[in-house]
Amino acid sequence: MKKANKIHGVLLLNKATGLSSNRALQQVKHALGAQKAGHTGSLDPLAGGVLPICLGEATKFSRFLLDADKTYLVTAQLGITTTTGDAEGDILSYMQVPVIHNMQAMMDEFLGANMQVPSMYSALKHNGQPLYKLARQNIEVERDPREIFIREFLLLKQSKDFITCLVTCSKGTYIRTLIEDLGIAIGCGAHVVSLLRTVAGRFSLSDSYTYERIKLGDYKILPLDCLLADLPKISLSEIDARYVTTGRSIPGPVTERGMVCLVGGNNNILGIGEALNDGTIVPKRMLASEQ
Repeated sequence: MKKANKIHGVLLLNKATGLSSNRALQQVKHALGAQKAGHTGSLDPLAGGVLPICLGEATKFSRFLLDADKTYLVTAQLGITTTTGDAEGDILSYMQVPVIHNMQAMMDEFLGANMQVPSMYSALKHNGQPLYKLARQNIEVERDPREIFIREFLLLKQSKDFITCLVTCSKGTYIRTLIEDLGIAIGCGAHVVSLLRTVAGRFSLSDSYTYERIKLGDYKILPLDCLLADLPKISLSEIDARYVTTGRSIPGPVTERGMVCLVGGNNNILGIGEALNDGTIVPKRMLASEQ
């Protein structure tokens, strides 16, 4: 049996359409011979674009990408609704598309904080079952609305029945649901035709690699500290570094509060900790000693 490689860092995958995020992850993991890997934020099979893959010890910090804003390029068709909110679903209704003189003004109404009810065709779970599996059995369950934040909803192109737009949004935002809600506001319904994630956190599609390039060895793995770039760095003495790596808290004082990046000798990343109000630093996720 081939021995798995201990690879640590982040690989930016340009996920192709037609694949689930998990399938794409397994392909990359196999191509690299990676021992441990995980993706950060699922993309539906219909959607393509940047899908950061955390490798090895980087999986400990994947939450910082899961929590990050995302940007999408989306094309939607007006006047048709589907069961799934996208082109893969069965058609539910046809409606005449009204003449819309100021589409951008209607889209601006969705900017800022909103409450959104997740689609039944999402990967959210109900009693351990993904909602999309229940939906395929024609079972619908009540879903609690969740707060989302739309930072940008920009119209790029408009024809009679189609619009193309750019959406920058918080984690947990379902673009299909956003487009469905826009269709309701217009009065004719709408569904997603194509969806491309162009930005995930600080990472962009232009820096991502297709699976074909990865198979050829044409890729670059980013160091895992790229996930922690936005956290304040706390440099520790040799003794304090030894304490936190064994799970022990250390006294302050430090001026920072909240999550911090802990750094040892030679500016080596040790992990992340939480700086409390009294200056105590509590280790939260530390790197393995051999990393």
